[in-house]
Amino acid sequence: MISVKHPLLTKDHERFMELVDELSKRFIEPVADKIDRENYYPREVIRELGENGILAPVMPREYGGYGMDILGTALSIEVISRYSGSMGILTEVQGFLVTDAFYTYGNKQMREELVPKLARGELIGSFALSEPCCGSDAAAIETRAERRGGEWVINGKKMWITQGLYADVYIVFTRTGPKEARHKAVTAFLLRRNKCIEASPIYVMGIRGTGTSELTFNDCVVGDDDIVGKPNEGFRIAMEALNLGRIAVVSVTLGLAEAALTEALGWVKNRRAFNQQLSDLEWVQFQLADIMAYMETMRSIVYDAASRFDRKYEDYYAFASIAKLTSVLIGMDIIRRAVQLTGAYGVWSNSKLNRIYRDAKLMEIGEGTNEVQRMVIYKWLSKYLG
Repeated sequence: MISVKHPLLTKDHERFMELVDELSKRFIEPVADKIDRENYYPREVIRELGENGILAPVMPREYGGYGMDILGTALSIEVISRYSGSMGILTEVQGFLVTDAFYTYGNKQMREELVPKLARGELIGSFALSEPCCGSDAAAIETRAERRGGEWVINGKKMWITQGLYADVYIVFTRTGPKEARHKAVTAFLLRRNKCIEASPIYVMGIRGTGTSELTFNDCVVGDDDIVGKPNEGFRIAMEALNLGRIAVVSVTLGLAEAALTEALGWVKNRRAFNQQLSDLEWVQFQLADIMAYMETMRSIVYDAASRFDRKYEDYYAFASIAKLTSVLIGMDIIRRAVQLTGAYGVWSNSKLNRIYRDAKLMEIGEGTNEVQRMVIYKWLSKYLG
């Protein structure tokens, strides 16, 4: 395991990282390549992580979590992602986007019935927001929930939905008012898997094995008790969840960058060229020095953003976007450099770096593209510009 020392980390954080690393070696590393090659959904691994409290570490122990803070949860995703970016994303979606949303905004029944089972991996959850019409512009969603008598009927499509193929429960964001009302007429519903839901697989270049799908809802009936939060407040729930999700995504990127550095170090220490070991070449040493400097910069940005959540800073959301933008750019550069250091091996389909590179690219898109992060940051900055 890469030894991490940072002023924001406590002894509890460090011990927790060691636990996550031990479990990742035991359960994730043996199937990491299979997840990517076969688009294999690691259901049993999710259950193992859940039983050990690290699928949703931020949940209290009595709800199946580990009682960690946001920083601790980010650390767990970082460590898991050293072994598999796909598993990092699965823990983010299950723990941050779904379990935390039901815990924070759900009614008593959702909290008592669903949250422990989601945290333990007994149920699989999915966060259904993006649509064919609109990914970045979530306020323009078209999936509609119409009031019919004492029930709500949901129709529409969702796209790029992680775990959509395998979910037992979905948190579905719907339009409950005119399209012109945009974010003011979005409501979140709990929808349990049933025949009214059609799930079709979507095959992506990286983060494979995550059950990514298109969902079609055909007259799905739900009641008032299935509303998550309050009517027409779904957009706020989605944005708060995505703020947390951005911390998770940059943690995945950090873990992938660390894995890339490990691969590159192993290569240059064992490879010879021009009658010497690659690591003895000055230009190789300078590349590695740059990678390390960039990675520690990235680490500080990520840990700082997570700590702002824990300390409830008013502008935490802006720093989540700052971390998301800068860290994925830095992370992609680190991984590109690692691939370059290993030459043809780095682009070989059987190399771990190949998988890391493909996984990392999706971090520039998921939970808000780089361009969306720039929009959020500028809007926050504009308060100071007058």
